Amino acid sequence: MLDKSFNPQAVEAAISKKWEDKKLFACHPESDKPGFCIVIPPPNVTGNLHIGHALNNSIQDVLARYKRMKGFDVLWQPGMDHAGIATQMVVERMLGKQGISRHDLGREKFVEKVWEWKQEYGGQILNQLHRLGCSADWDRTRFTMDDGLSRAVRQIFVQMYKDGLIYKDKRLVNWDSKLQTAISDLEVVQKETVGKMWYFKYQVEKDPSETIMIGTTRPETLFGDTAVAVSADDERYKHLIGKNVLIPIINKPIPVVADEHADPTKGTGAVKITPAHDFNDFEVGKRHNLPMVNILDRFSKLNENVPEKYRGMEPLEARPLVLEDIKALGLYDHEEDNPMTIPHGDRSDVIIEPWLTDQWFVDTPKLAATAIEVIENGESRFVPKNWENGYFEWMRHMQPWCISRQLWWGHRIPVWYAPDGTQFCEITEKEALRAAEKYFGHPVELTQDPDVLDTWFSSGLWAFSTLGWPDETPELKKYYPTSVLVTGFDIIPFWVARMLMMSMYVMKQVPFKDIFIHGLVRDEHGQKMSKSKGNGIDPLQMCDKYGTDAVRYALLAQAGHGRDVLVGDTTIENARNFITKIWNAVKFCEMNNCHLDPSFNPGTIRLTLNKWIVTRLAEAVEKIGAAIETYSFNDATGTLYHFIWGTFCDRYLEAIKPIFYGSNPEDQAETRATVALVRDSLLQVIQPFMPFLAETLWTETETRSQMIMETTWPELKAYKDETAAKQIDWLFDLIGAVRSVRAEVNIPAATKISLKIKGATADQQDQIQNQAVLIQTLARVESFEFANEPITGVISEVFDGMTLQIPLLGVIDVEAEKARLIKEIENQSAFVERTKIQLENQAFIAKAPEKIVSAKRLSMEEAAKSVEKMRDVLAHLS
Repeated sequence: MLDKSFNPQAVEAAISKKWEDKKLFACHPESDKPGFCIVIPPPNVTGNLHIGHALNNSIQDVLARYKRMKGFDVLWQPGMDHAGIATQMVVERMLGKQGISRHDLGREKFVEKVWEWKQEYGGQILNQLHRLGCSADWDRTRFTMDDGLSRAVRQIFVQMYKDGLIYKDKRLVNWDSKLQTAISDLEVVQKETVGKMWYFKYQVEKDPSETIMIGTTRPETLFGDTAVAVSADDERYKHLIGKNVLIPIINKPIPVVADEHADPTKGTGAVKITPAHDFNDFEVGKRHNLPMVNILDRFSKLNENVPEKYRGMEPLEARPLVLEDIKALGLYDHEEDNPMTIPHGDRSDVIIEPWLTDQWFVDTPKLAATAIEVIENGESRFVPKNWENGYFEWMRHMQPWCISRQLWWGHRIPVWYAPDGTQFCEITEKEALRAAEKYFGHPVELTQDPDVLDTWFSSGLWAFSTLGWPDETPELKKYYPTSVLVTGFDIIPFWVARMLMMSMYVMKQVPFKDIFIHGLVRDEHGQKMSKSKGNGIDPLQMCDKYGTDAVRYALLAQAGHGRDVLVGDTTIENARNFITKIWNAVKFCEMNNCHLDPSFNPGTIRLTLNKWIVTRLAEAVEKIGAAIETYSFNDATGTLYHFIWGTFCDRYLEAIKPIFYGSNPEDQAETRATVALVRDSLLQVIQPFMPFLAETLWTETETRSQMIMETTWPELKAYKDETAAKQIDWLFDLIGAVRSVRAEVNIPAATKISLKIKGATADQQDQIQNQAVLIQTLARVESFEFANEPITGVISEVFDGMTLQIPLLGVIDVEAEKARLIKEIENQSAFVERTKIQLENQAFIAKAPEKIVSAKRLSMEEAAKSVEKMRDVLAHLS
């Protein structure tokens, strides 16, 4: 006997253990089943589950569970990223509490400490994904620094180096002066502020009476200027192109160059060019072969390339002094407030400086062409398709990828240097020593490059390295290319693009056939979640409060194409209420002795009502499957919700009560068997979405030989009877029309009525008489008759050519109802008039958000319709 209600906290851990003990998540590369593979976007080893992870992994789990039921051999490949900067920071903080720095330990001992931390504390997020019910093949968990993946990283680095695709160069990078390393764009956060734009003049060399004015937000960088750029079409400055101007304070001559970067319509139309400290200026500098003057050291302090009085200062410290000196020279003009963003390190929170330094780069512009082509020709596709536009834009303007990091934790760059600086790139030090001996003709001592690789380099190989590459494994043969990548839009350029480039370079095949991009998880008001707003949601706390299935369903119910997901207590509570509805429906089935009948054949069902529910179930199952296949998870859950709540519970279970309470054993047996079939099919269909609920009800309702996730997806198409289904649909529409009339005149729900039906055809009369009990039960009709003569004292509704008439004498107080309607018409009419005046007020329209305006217009239209309807009813009553 089922408990009164579902208690997820009491069953989730035990169910998870059974799944894993039975190895139900395991793939079987040796099987004849077709393969289906998803690689998990590897979470950081330092990470904890956030609501975005919950959405992303719930989607993947639906796909994995569904495909297993459809007969696929599923590999959902789990793993973790070593998270270079994040992990090194965590361990450094831990050591700092003991008064130890990494430099006290030295590199080798420090890395040992990081591995110790990883073994003891790392990977908490994988345990949290277990809690979410994720059915990944956990025994195959990979780590971006495990032996196999490390071997793949080294081999690909060496291959790309020897193919000329990896090289060392002096270029601008995002420099974090606190962490003392280059960082990726993804690790930079832009903080909005209102700064200043300062305007001052550069004098023309040999003619100090003529000047050119520039505006800048960073006057202290003028010591690194190597040109002033203007537009070739700007008549104000054409005569200065090719001449020199003098940098204020140091009087250093620099050229005026014509460049597209200068926009005549912005500012003064003249731009100071500081190639070593601005990414746009760097490109201008390359186009004009300008010197690159680095004025900052690795601690982001002004260096020896500035006048002595400023050396050792931080830029913000030097700025007011520079401005004072410019003013003293009479070259200062004015300043303006300037809304702007300033880049900060997401972990260090220091200002990130563009800094010119020697780093390792991948020649991604060369790799981009193939990665663009495979999206254009459909070998791999974005879902929704519109995401490919941003992808193409980014790929076609791609800069070389800085892959070196000045850290100790990570994949050490496999390059060794001879005493004269000659580079030797090999997979192992032993091979590098042999290559050096061959090159020099004698043994030489080599020193390995101290840098490590950007974490995104190893994760860029994730789709094939996790399957065993460079070895030719059964997994690689069966599951590559993988079936789908599920990810957020924010890492398309950082991860998706790099996986496509690296995979095409190494494997000559796309890494995945589909790329499903889901929306952002926001709070219930549509606001982005953040610590500062205090509107974040801990998914595990929500799992404790409402159950894991409720959290999953609340997220999946909104996971459509191009839609953000709004979630909070209300949405999760609504999901829990749906779970309660399912539980109570199954409990009703149990209470009415609905069990599987081994001899039951759905193809031999006699009762039209039972044919109807099986037909509509078959349609729902097909729609849900099709929605999952197209990544329309909101449509899948919507179909599930409407079928269970509306069709199954509110219609079918109510309609069969007279059969259960009747005295026809044959009808009862067929109906009980049909209910059990529908129940089991529904449990199988909800299993990918709400696995703990499905498994609990599956186990508790019958004696089973297998767990529900071992069963197959329901196949019911052969049992569809559309003719019977349409007959019952028609009857439910008729019942709905009668209920609507009852509601219009406030007939109490418990009051039984007489129903007079005028103008029914012979076929309509047959349908109504054949299902008389159904109509009487659900429409609360005591008696009905077919009549063609006019009847007075009735309220009526036209339905499918018939007139449904309800005599009101003795049913309601007609005069009281007329008075109520008159008052309500007055109230609603007044509301319509007030709203109309407000919507005609242009000042209101200009200020009010579009959502508010639309909502008011919709409310007014609905109220106007309601007034017309009430007037019709009042006319009938009069």
